Amino acid sequence: MNVKLFSRITLARTAVAVGAAGLIGLAVTPAAAPAQTVAVPTADNPFGLPKDITLFGKADPDRRTATAVVNGFVITGTDIDQRVALITSASEAPIADEEMLRLRVQVLRNLIDETLKIQAAAAAEIPVDAAQVEQTYQQLAAQNFAGQPKRMDEYLVSIGSSAASLKRQIEGEVAWENLLRRNIMPFINVSSDEVNDVLKRMNEARGTDEYRLGEIFLSATTENRAAVLANAQQIVEQLKAGGSFVAYARQYSEATTAVVGGDLGWVRLGQLPAQLGAAARTMQAGQLQGPIEIPGGFSILYLINKRQVLMADPAEALLNLKQISISFPPGTTQAQAEARVEQFGTFVEGLRGCADVDATAASVGAEVVTNDQIKAAGLPEQLRAIILNLQIGQATPLFGGIEEGVRVLMVCGRDDPKDAGAPTFAAVMDQIEEERVNKRAQRYLRDLRNDAYIEYN
Repeated sequence: MNVKLFSRITLARTAVAVGAAGLIGLAVTPAAAPAQTVAVPTADNPFGLPKDITLFGKADPDRRTATAVVNGFVITGTDIDQRVALITSASEAPIADEEMLRLRVQVLRNLIDETLKIQAAAAAEIPVDAAQVEQTYQQLAAQNFAGQPKRMDEYLVSIGSSAASLKRQIEGEVAWENLLRRNIMPFINVSSDEVNDVLKRMNEARGTDEYRLGEIFLSATTENRAAVLANAQQIVEQLKAGGSFVAYARQYSEATTAVVGGDLGWVRLGQLPAQLGAAARTMQAGQLQGPIEIPGGFSILYLINKRQVLMADPAEALLNLKQISISFPPGTTQAQAEARVEQFGTFVEGLRGCADVDATAASVGAEVVTNDQIKAAGLPEQLRAIILNLQIGQATPLFGGIEEGVRVLMVCGRDDPKDAGAPTFAAVMDQIEEERVNKRAQRYLRDLRNDAYIEYN
């Protein structure tokens, strides 16, 4: 999946809320309706809500005016429009009207959380330095627009967003980092015994499979389960239609891994909830699965890569490849193209190895390009699996078409990476600490929401 500018230039540091929320406007005079059934509170229905209810006024929370006042700070419709533009610019597929409504409501929740974090940092007397925000913005401009911030300003305006919107998001990210660094990280303790135990288990698991996964986690309760599931299904449909997993993870995931596009890093099945482990076991690189229900919510998984514990990662191999290709002049008919492809296929089958390629390619009008520093991980996923199973002198099947030409890749050399050693003591400790910070950060954000005074318009 391609990651466009949004997924590169946004640095969402926080989790986002994905639960169902909304307001019901109260009319002065209710419409006539059947009498409501009286219900008594039970374990499954603690509020004693009747099965048939009468709603007063407009009851569609997704179609209300999406603005709010958060502890006195106003979030306007323009704020939402500009943040939505950042997300939609990263999506290759058009977004349906229904999904756009859902997205706007989600963005409002994100902006509320962002405001709460900035306010909490200010209350803790660790406000965000404007110079730090500007420095991060300049770094993004350097990465994406060759160090020309004006070009990034122009791009943001062209998609319906603004530099101010992006800088506000950066401010929220930095504020959250500052809060976590002061209020959570100093109180996370990991013992040496815990780290040594992890290292021991990794060495015992040498050669078993481990997976590099991306995850979008949406929390759910009994009350909002159906709404969260529907939201997760919509996200999956958007991803299947070409949406950026990294961008959606940063916008929707409630895990702190949202900052890295949902990347969980390398994990073994035993480290995952049983439901996720079972799903990952059947996945191939580049495959998407979900939503998968787990304790506390739903997860959407994307398998980035797969390897064996403490063994060399084949995707890190450096390859010497020859590309042999033919092209078709304008006006070539289907029959002519098929005849030429057949001739080219016969030629490739007759090659005795890389030494034959340069000497004989001209005989069939083929062009040859050599590159001896191709990392396997940089190849398209379909080709990578094929090429890594080839021996020196073997070629891939023909691929391409009349417009782009038909070609094959021949393996002429391969430098496999060394076996991966166990991670360092410090790396394992960092990983355990990060997991614990993640859990406490979710609770911290929940408390900020519970204590906030939020007025919707």
